[in-house]
Amino acid sequence: MLDKMTQQIGFHGNALLVRSERQRAIASNIANADTPGYVARDVNFAAAMQEATQASERDARSASSKAASTSDPRHIPLPTVRFHSDRDSTLGYAVQTQPSLDNNTVDLDRERANFVDNAVRYEATLRFINGNAKTMLSAIQGQ
Repeated sequence: MLDKMTQQIGFHGNALLVRSERQRAIASNIANADTPGYVARDVNFAAAMQEATQASERDARSASSKAASTSDPRHIPLPTVRFHSDRDSTLGYAVQTQPSLDNNTVDLDRERANFVDNAVRYEATLRFINGNAKTMLSAIQGQ
């Protein structure tokens, strides 16, 4: 029962982790826009979300198979949501749109647009989690 209530929050929690990782990669690209030979990186969001979702499902299965240090066997173990990030498995290289003389592949216009888009999506995910938590709280309080 508890896993059905927290399943959406767990998914969106994983999305927040992946979006923050993407924001870090985009910020690194912007910071290195003038570095000769720097190759722009970006997070493959779909692959990272699939990896994070599978990792949290594995953790939930292992937590349910071994009673996760509860003081009483009747207690419900809480699932742990972790993003097992191997940065190189989800980070890919951005496609170069215009050649440069110093072999830098960062396109500042594209990176700025990606940065803003990712920030807006991060904020939307936060608002969804907040709304979901408020809905659960009002249901618990009977309002």
